[in-house]
Amino acid sequence: MDQNEAIGIKIYNASPQLNPSLYPSSPQSITAAAPPPPTGRKRRAVASGVQKTLSKTSMLANFLPTGTLLTFEMVLPTVYGTGQCSQVTTLMTNLLLGLCTLSCFFFHFTDSFRGPDGNVYYGFVTPKGLAVFKSGLGVEVPKDERYKIGFTDFVHALMSVMVFVAIAFSDHRVTKCLFPGHGKEMEEVMESFPLMVGVICSGLFLVFPNTRYGVGCMAA
Repeated sequence: MDQNEAIGIKIYNASPQLNPSLYPSSPQSITAAAPPPPTGRKRRAVASGVQKTLSKTSMLANFLPTGTLLTFEMVLPTVYGTGQCSQVTTLMTNLLLGLCTLSCFFFHFTDSFRGPDGNVYYGFVTPKGLAVFKSGLGVEVPKDERYKIGFTDFVHALMSVMVFVAIAFSDHRVTKCLFPGHGKEMEEVMESFPLMVGVICSGLFLVFPNTRYGVGCMAA
């Protein structure tokens, strides 16, 4: 007896596919849920480069008289107080900035010499020569040409003032009291102003090297 038997063959897959919705810890779901790459990477790279550049220009503080910047940073917290910029706080901040600026300017017109007794004597440079601070010392003051005031002294004094202003105005406590309500604008300005001052002063100090050993500088 002939019978036509239909033989059905079913093939099973040894490694069935996993449903990502049923297995949230599977690699497929992790890949799908990965966050997109950050969009501000380029901006952060530029900011990092600017910060590194500004850190290099911090060596310009060496051109300031010793103690001027230190005095400013020590006295400013006392003047700023609790952070309330009152009229008295603003007045004291302006006074502190003025005194430090004047010290940066006038100290570049001082020079020194070492006497026969080994002591160092300081004085102001004038068109006629060095005028020591204390007269009647019994020491002969040098009459060299280098002790006469010149154009380079004014260049160094102005550059010292520019460096101090750039450093001082980089402090948010100063800009908050002097320019209330313009914090965002001042932040944008101070992102580039110290860098420009650093470039300009670095070039000028190369053209006009400092030869003075006045107050706040190394002794001659």
